[in-house]
Amino acid sequence: MSEIRIRKAAIEDAEMLAELSYQTFWDAFHEHPKNAPEDLADYMEKAFSLEQTRRELLEENSIFLIAEIEDRAAGYAKVTLGNIEDGISAENPIELNRLYSHQKFLGKGVGAALMDECFEIAKENACDVMWLGVWEFNPRAQAFYKKYGFYEVGKHIFQLGSDPQIDILIQKDLD
Repeated sequence: MSEIRIRKAAIEDAEMLAELSYQTFWDAFHEHPKNAPEDLADYMEKAFSLEQTRRELLEENSIFLIAEIEDRAAGYAKVTLGNIEDGISAENPIELNRLYSHQKFLGKGVGAALMDECFEIAKENACDVMWLGVWEFNPRAQAFYKKYGFYEVGKHIFQLGSDPQIDILIQKDLD
C-alpha cells in the first residue's frame, strides 16, 4: 500500500471535495434499508453541492483534511472548532463532523490517518474534548470510534431528507 498523505483542503479543492463527499456518503449509506432513496437524495443534494462545500471551506472554524494516496483523494475529514451541543461536556470542544474513506480504500488506514490528524488539530488548538454524532445503525463507525476511546453521552436528531434519524453523541476527553 502506498503512503497516505494528509493535507488541509483549500478553496481550490471545492469541486473535488464536493464530489468526494457525495461519493463517500453515497457508498456508506445508499444500500442501508433504513434510508429511503428520496431522503438520501434530498440530503445529499443540499449537503454536498459545490456551493455548500465552498461555504463550508470558507467558514473560519471549519477545517477540511484530504487524505491522498498517489496524489488521488482517498478520503476526507471535517472538524469544527468551538462547536458544542447539549450533552457534550467541554470548555474548548472540537466537533468531528465527517470522516469518510473512499470505498476502495476501506481498511487501508485512511480513516486512522485522518483521525490522527484530527487529534493533532485538536492538540494545536488546545481542545479538551472531541465529539461527534454517529448513526445508531452504523456499527462499523461506532466500533471505529470506540477503539479511539470515544464514549456515549447522549443522542440527537440527524435530519436525512424527511427522515429524522437518531445519532448517538459520543465524545473523547483529550489530554
